[in-house]
Amino acid sequence: MAQERLIRPREVARDLAVSRSTVYRWFWEGKLRGVKLHSGTVRILASSVEEMEREGD
Repeated sequence: MAQERLIRPREVARDLAVSRSTVYRWFWEGKLRGVKLHSGTVRILASSVEEMEREGD
């Protein structure tokens, strides 16, 4: 089974041209799928970012 690539919120913000706060808000609202790691950090699924980029076109 292939593993999904995880992206840091900072990178997502850069790719989508939004602030990191927006990325976190979208994550907590469910607009971006991702995971919260045991350390408390958040990572966003690459497929979720790609999906949002497609919807923006």
